[in-house]
Amino acid sequence: MFSLTMSISPGPVNMVIVSAGANHGFWRTLPFVSGATIGFTLLLVFVGFSLMQVISGYPGLMLAMELVGSAFIIHVGYKIAASSPDLILEKRGVPTFMQGFLLQWLNPKAWIACAAGAALFTDPASHTTLLAFIAVYFLICYASLAAWAILGDRVSVLLGNHQRIRIFNLLMGGMLIASAVYLVCSQFLGAP
Repeated sequence: MFSLTMSISPGPVNMVIVSAGANHGFWRTLPFVSGATIGFTLLLVFVGFSLMQVISGYPGLMLAMELVGSAFIIHVGYKIAASSPDLILEKRGVPTFMQGFLLQWLNPKAWIACAAGAALFTDPASHTTLLAFIAVYFLICYASLAAWAILGDRVSVLLGNHQRIRIFNLLMGGMLIASAVYLVCSQFLGAP
């Protein structure tokens, strides 16, 4: 349930996937989905097995990573919002595997999900629980992100003219920027 809630809920990566699915279709968005899933899974492995000890000793490190990641996500949101409402695929960059992979490592929501999941599913006596959690999370994450790509692909049917595409891009970019701002604000407002 934890991995489904964190993977399927709207966030920066999900908004990029919907936008890419709408502009490029499901199959051309699938490499980005694969990169985002593998990137997240490796981030979870990294956080679960090593970084949790460092972050617990230096809480300012997590805040710095969240700020840098949020700035990058705001940049991506701006690029989506400002993009041309042209559906000619050759003129627009199709999101790549590596972009999906890197976006997860710069995504504050992903770091929060990894830290929370690692804290919940780490057993000092054995790595079995954490390994099972990582395997389940990989499958659920991949299915959830693919569902967002399918949603984007299907919504493209409704985007029959330049004005609708422009509004859609503004909405997706705006939601991406808003989610990054929300994640940063929630960290500052939630801090003691």
